[in-house]
Amino acid sequence: DFTYIDDIVEGVIRTLDHLPEPNSAWQGDTPDPGTSLAPYRLYNIGNNQPVELLHFIDVIEQNVGKKAIRNLMPLQPGDVPETYANVDDLMRDVGFKPETSIESGIERFVKWYRDYYRV
Repeated sequence: DFTYIDDIVEGVIRTLDHLPEPNSAWQGDTPDPGTSLAPYRLYNIGNNQPVELLHFIDVIEQNVGKKAIRNLMPLQPGDVPETYANVDDLMRDVGFKPETSIESGIERFVKWYRDYYRV
């Protein structure tokens, strides 16, 4: 799941104005990790879609103008084959879902990096 920093900042800012309420149905033997009897809430802030590692590398290569040295290996112990953020709670509570594509986000990041470090 690729998530651009500006989307994370936007998600955090939007949650600041949304005061969480205790979950009165919360049970310790079957807990919902995003809620509690206490007034707090955890949100996933992500793009809600998996991105293949090789596509991620391809997009970086295109924007940097260099080919990566790839050492492809089989899945390693502990590696997670696929993951992405479930943003349903974020959408329901604050009406926000990150939208920056990997192509746009990497392009903007590389531009920022080059400007900032003057490279």
